[in-house]
Amino acid sequence: MTSEDFIPARLRRLWGRSETSRLGRPAALDVHRVVAASVEIADRDGLGGVTLPKVAKNLGVTGMSLYRYVGSKDELLELMADAALGVPPTIPTEDWRHGLRGWAFEHRAVLQRRPWLTRVPTSGPPSGPNQIAWMETGLAVLSRTPLDWAHKIGVLSLISGYVTQSVRQYSDLAEGRAEGQGQADAERDYGRALARLVEPERFPETARLFSSTLFEAPPSDTPDATIADADFTLGLDLILDGVAVRIGPPAAQT
Repeated sequence: MTSEDFIPARLRRLWGRSETSRLGRPAALDVHRVVAASVEIADRDGLGGVTLPKVAKNLGVTGMSLYRYVGSKDELLELMADAALGVPPTIPTEDWRHGLRGWAFEHRAVLQRRPWLTRVPTSGPPSGPNQIAWMETGLAVLSRTPLDWAHKIGVLSLISGYVTQSVRQYSDLAEGRAEGQGQADAERDYGRALARLVEPERFPETARLFSSTLFEAPPSDTPDATIADADFTLGLDLILDGVAVRIGPPAAQT
């Protein structure tokens, strides 16, 4: 028994470990071509457009033949997610806060280019080489802090989850707006409508919220990306403030 025998077939394919065709013949395809074709479909049609028959048609093979290279549709999605994520850029590690901010914004940029990634079901912890590369980069940023391994992983999971949810929420809200309506106008209309519906006697704090200038603040010509960046930064700073409390003052760091 070799060390490879302890690695599930799914992980061997995810990491590109060579496998022979199940029929013992030289493979006409390989996992990389199947995944690349699937990612191309997702980039064009969204995650819902990725079906095994469609992937097979694009590759000029039968649907059943794909099972020589991927064990299931769920495994294909896992392979796609890791491939589409790509390798992370170099992130400075001298200052943990600056580094985590950069890590979060770079991750967000990937998901903004490929929002279908936010729809891929999470079936387990990071396992693919690109996912591990992003984890390695985040851990390197936190390497000079006194956090233990559990806290470091917790920080990265929290930030990654926030990034994914914020991109998905922005995409959902954009799809729900009227055609041609920008985010600033949508927020203004929302605030004005709710200000007339929320009764101070029943919802005193919420009524104060909608009577404030919060939803009137951005000019109507403010780019959606600018508003989204401000909202994202606010939430990220709140998370990083909490991390700072757990890390402690600079004198306590190693």
